[in-house]
Amino acid sequence: MKHAFLTTATAALMAFGSYAAAADLKMSHVRPQDATIDVELRAFSAAVEQATGGDVKINIFPASALGDYTTVQERISVGAIDMATQPAATAADRRMQISSFPYLAGNWEQARAVYGPGGVVRETMAGLYAEQDITMLAAYPVYFGGIALNVENPNPGSIEPNGIKVRVPGIKSFQLTGEALGYIPSPIPFSEAFTAVQTGVVDGVIGSGAEGYYASFRDVTKTYIPANTHFEVWYMIISNGSLAELSAKQQAALKEQAAAFEAIRWDVAEADQKKNEQRLVDDLGTTVVELSADELAAMAAVAREKIWPAVLEDVGVEWGQAILDKVAEAGK
Repeated sequence: MKHAFLTTATAALMAFGSYAAAADLKMSHVRPQDATIDVELRAFSAAVEQATGGDVKINIFPASALGDYTTVQERISVGAIDMATQPAATAADRRMQISSFPYLAGNWEQARAVYGPGGVVRETMAGLYAEQDITMLAAYPVYFGGIALNVENPNPGSIEPNGIKVRVPGIKSFQLTGEALGYIPSPIPFSEAFTAVQTGVVDGVIGSGAEGYYASFRDVTKTYIPANTHFEVWYMIISNGSLAELSAKQQAALKEQAAAFEAIRWDVAEADQKKNEQRLVDDLGTTVVELSADELAAMAAVAREKIWPAVLEDVGVEWGQAILDKVAEAGK
């Protein structure tokens, strides 16, 4: 009789254990509170909470409150932070530079084919995250990048040397882009970038776009050059350990809401970019330069000629070229 009781009790405990408890997850992102991504992530959090009957809550931490995005990615990899929506940290794997290859996409249609669901770069990045014990839930298209200056550039469409010094991220592709477009690149951490421009250490910034410059460099952006330097896409990622702690139903709900979050973003991202370029003009008095198709084509050509071979050496020529070939095929 005692044996039967223990067996019944054990079965009951196992049945109880098959249901995941309520989860409180921490989500990091890089923009200030009330920025576009912050608003959209809070809507996503509310949708997940509703879809799980209140059992899964995602707490949003804006402005890199949980650490620099490189540190956050490392901590997600080991399960110390649950989630983030942010740029890929190439310090963890240099191959992640494939996501920010300069002039990889020329327009929004091409960007969606490459970075959207089923796109070669999106699938490649999912695989690279998986190697770090991280699951990619969604891609978040942000904008085509440009150049923000605290000075005037008399020849903004030229790729000739101009003597203007700009902050770039500590990523080889951005450093080479600065050089190829005629600037003097200076790798400076993002946390120090605003002060560097404000104090004249550098004259501007390469590595972001209109939304990023409005959010973080609004007081030091007198000129904006929409040079389409790269396509900025962030990724919603979750620690495999945090994901495993959710029940199968909770995981399905989370992934479903992440897919909806991404789909909505693809529908509004292009208009959002134009809106933020106009905000630079209306709110800050920034001069937004209009580049001709020929000037943009010349920038793209020099990038592919001078930058792509060097970055391929950094990520692995055979590995990287295979992806670029698929990108070219998708763009046809």
